[in-house]
Amino acid sequence: MYLEIVTPEKTLFSGEVVHIKVPGSDGSFGIMKNHAAVISVLQKGILEFTDENEKVQTFEINGGVVEVLDNNIVVLAK
Repeated sequence: MYLEIVTPEKTLFSGEVVHIKVPGSDGSFGIMKNHAAVISVLQKGILEFTDENEKVQTFEINGGVVEVLDNNIVVLAK
């Protein structure tokens, strides 16, 4: 899956990942390969993902939106 994490100031990450966990407005949820298409509001919390080298990375966000479509994930974070 290809992940882009973008803020108004810069791109925090772009690259291949195997799993991502986001702080959804109704609770955290995970996204894996071939996930159904979804758009969701994000709340303040920790966004965590595992990159293609099996390294776990985290970012603290203040909310935003996530879009998942055809194994492409875009996070617009505050």
